[in-house]
Amino acid sequence: MRVVFLDRATMGPTVDITLPDFSHEWIQYDRTSEDQVVERLQGATVVITNKVPIHQAMLSELPDLKMISVAATGYDIIDIVACKAAGIQVSNVRGYAKNTVPEHTFALILGLRRSISAYCDDVINGEWQKAKQFCFFNHPIKDLAGSRLGIIGAGAIGQSVASIGRAFGMEPVFAAHKGKSDVGSLYTPWDEVIETADIISIHAPLNAATHHCISINEFAKMKRSPLIINTARGGIVDEAALVAALDAGQISGLGFDVLTSEPPEQDNPLLKVLARPNVLVTPHIGWASDEAMSEVWRQVVVAVNAFAKGEARNVLT
Repeated sequence: MRVVFLDRATMGPTVDITLPDFSHEWIQYDRTSEDQVVERLQGATVVITNKVPIHQAMLSELPDLKMISVAATGYDIIDIVACKAAGIQVSNVRGYAKNTVPEHTFALILGLRRSISAYCDDVINGEWQKAKQFCFFNHPIKDLAGSRLGIIGAGAIGQSVASIGRAFGMEPVFAAHKGKSDVGSLYTPWDEVIETADIISIHAPLNAATHHCISINEFAKMKRSPLIINTARGGIVDEAALVAALDAGQISGLGFDVLTSEPPEQDNPLLKVLARPNVLVTPHIGWASDEAMSEVWRQVVVAVNAFAKGEARNVLT
């Protein structure tokens, strides 16, 4: 059985890439472009991919392919409908990010609320010496306690973010789905969260319902000029509208770990505001603690081993 890993470089160098425990031919590539997928998967029974897309047109040229293991929770890179029609099993990994993503979320929140990066830059640039006193106040500093934390996405990660928020004395509220009026006791109406949150943190999947669900209309309703934090998926927030909202003072800052295109295109509007003290952008590393990446790979191997035994583990199709 031929097993191909298309993008090994998306797993950090600290991760021990243990191999499946059945007899197989192992092939791995650091990176694979979309136009290389079909060629590299010829004769493969199993493919492992983190961010390399696999579409219907590719599947029609890969008659031997029987299993796709996605080394991530999000699987928008895979044409699930086409895989199901072709009888290809697709699995993903689950629950691995319940610590790493919430911690990164709060790293961004704390960095922005307390202007950590901005003050560090000031010290590097000699502003402390110029102040001629023990401290100076070039940037705003705000506590988290007493603020309202609007959370979009009530899954394991969103719940963990809420728990950390409560520990800081925040009031976490989960936003109901946009446009839904019949909300349960767990949820606060979408418009209320948008209008009243001091910080809005996104932990939802990217799909047709969530694409650009925060855009011009939402920013116009943000009465408290909140921070916008996105450690979920690029595309959930309209990036052009985001920068316009920042310019207009409709939001007080932004912390993004994900962008619509990764790496970003040169015309991405966020690249023009990176130097601002109320902007933090990190390169999609919120998921990537050593512990989390090791758990990702453990689940990948478990799923592939299960497939070889005729079993199913974390199956999507």
